Amino acid sequence: MTGMTALLLFAAWTLILMFIYVNYRVLLTMTGKKPANSWTRGQPNDDPPFITRVHHAHLNAVENLPVFAAIVLAAYALGKNAVVDAVGAYVLYLRLAQSTIHMISISAAAVFVRAVFFTLQALLFLYMIWELLH
Repeated sequence: MTGMTALLLFAAWTLILMFIYVNYRVLLTMTGKKPANSWTRGQPNDDPPFITRVHHAHLNAVENLPVFAAIVLAAYALGKNAVVDAVGAYVLYLRLAQSTIHMISISAAAVFVRAVFFTLQALLFLYMIWELLH
């Protein structure tokens, strides 16, 4: 898998996560169960725990997508795409695993595993940046 493919799949996964919780909310709005302004930022809501976890997994993916995009695009612009091609898939796999665990549980063990996957992603980002700067 190329770095560019991994980036596109990362973006697709981010959108899939968004569609899960947005479609839930649209359904509630369309059926008249909740007004559309029920989910204003910073306000508590009564979404089911799974929907809340999906939303948080999406936000986490959104936070990391620009970093990954900058690295991949810089690699291709510099003609050093081999750097991101070598490890881009691992970033994607770690993101998929992290998000999946995020959706499944918020137990202490799950949060620890999720943190490990996040840390590995961050270390891969640093590795790629290091390699691109040399």
